[in-house]
Amino acid sequence: MSRKIVNLLIVGLFVLAPFAVQAGTRIVVVNLNRVLEKAPQKRLAVLRLKREFSARNRQLVSLRKRLRKLEIKLVRNRLTMSPSQIRTLEGRIRTLRRKIRRAQEDYREDLNIRKNQELRRLHKVVIRTIHQLARKHKYDLVLTDAIYASKAVNITDDVLRSLEAQARAAVKTKKTK
Repeated sequence: MSRKIVNLLIVGLFVLAPFAVQAGTRIVVVNLNRVLEKAPQKRLAVLRLKREFSARNRQLVSLRKRLRKLEIKLVRNRLTMSPSQIRTLEGRIRTLRRKIRRAQEDYREDLNIRKNQELRRLHKVVIRTIHQLARKHKYDLVLTDAIYASKAVNITDDVLRSLEAQARAAVKTKKTK
């Protein structure tokens, strides 16, 4: 259903484009994927996520090391251990494996949730910036992504410069606090 609507809009755009050009309509294009990929806010979000999840990552690494030590101990000392000691150590290994598996699943789930939150936040900032530029320069229509757009109508670099200025201002504000 939505594909049909998009197709109708594209056809409508081509039908109305000659009239829009005659009326002096300003149409520009933004490569949204490029903006989302190269926005400095994305780099800042990645750094925030690394900082936020670094302690949990170190904890997982520590648990894995502990598991390896127990497994090595079992392999090396198996012949000298009693059957009850072997069962006890195997039980500790199984318990630790389950704990690691649960911790990894929780970590991945929480990380994915936070990544999605940061992506939504970035998307909102980008859209707001595009709106601001459109109002400032009095663009009548802003399209995201096109098969071809000349440099005269492509404002992707302008959007990126605006985002960089916003990121610098945000960093300066944080440093002064």
